[in-house]
Amino acid sequence: MRIQAFAAPTMVTWQLTRDCDLACLHCCTDSAPGKALPGELSRAQALKLCAEIAAAGVPYAMIVGGEPTLVPHFTQVCKTLSDGGVLLKIETNGQNFDVNALKGLGIRSVQISLDGASQAVYGRQRVNGVLEKAVAACRATVAAGLPLEITFAPTKLNIFEAEAVIDLALSLGAFRFNTGRLMRLGTAAKLWDRLEPTKSEYAAFLRVLARKERELAGRLELCYKPFSLEEEMADRAGQPSGTLLVLPDGRVKVAAPLPFTCADLTSQTILQAWESYKIAWADPRVRAGLERLAAEPSAAAQANHWISLDAVNALPAVV
Repeated sequence: MRIQAFAAPTMVTWQLTRDCDLACLHCCTDSAPGKALPGELSRAQALKLCAEIAAAGVPYAMIVGGEPTLVPHFTQVCKTLSDGGVLLKIETNGQNFDVNALKGLGIRSVQISLDGASQAVYGRQRVNGVLEKAVAACRATVAAGLPLEITFAPTKLNIFEAEAVIDLALSLGAFRFNTGRLMRLGTAAKLWDRLEPTKSEYAAFLRVLARKERELAGRLELCYKPFSLEEEMADRAGQPSGTLLVLPDGRVKVAAPLPFTCADLTSQTILQAWESYKIAWADPRVRAGLERLAAEPSAAAQANHWISLDAVNALPAVV
């Protein structure tokens, strides 16, 4: 595995909180208002982790949630990482996003979710969400000179507005549009029968994506391959990602659609967690999990019922 040659992660994806101001029907992390995970990292723990990430030479971090901007120390986390030379991608729903907090930082991109081109559709999927606020956040991001990405999660409720959302992303000045098959994780897994598009709806969606990709070449990058989580994980089986996925309480997951955790950053350094992660990818339970996911995609519905691989025991804890 190529990751064995890496002394540190190539990226850290950090779920800063599970709290959110929206209750999106498709949420892969089970986030919603008042649903912060018990034991989420304190300000002191979070800033200590920031310092470790920077000292380890990790080049890139994605700050996600829930809604990361709800965390009181969100700005301090971003600044500490940026001051340490780490480039940042911020993922937000844009409902209460103050782009001024990111001025002067090393921002690789800001990703804002637009799951509809009309309030009726957007609000049905992003419960409590106001499309106008998200659009205003997009405009503010571009006006601040920051790169904008748009993400779109297709469901039965919004897939027919996909082309309109692509056109909206272009008009707002986004450089990239991210999408793919709906992930059967978290809240989406619980509401799967209500949300999953039909085969014919997906086929039409893919035709739209291919056509818009040709039409907008050089103007807007459409990212939708691999199209499904299962396809991505099939690739990962042979070449695991160099990304550490950090949960709000400091545990580290092996991969988003698998239930396994392999490290705990409340008792390990980021480099110790990285070694545990590399060990985990050789664990037969991980391989079996990937095989099951390939044969039975619905197995991803259990991904948020976390199981420790106890890989942390392979390394001494922080003293």
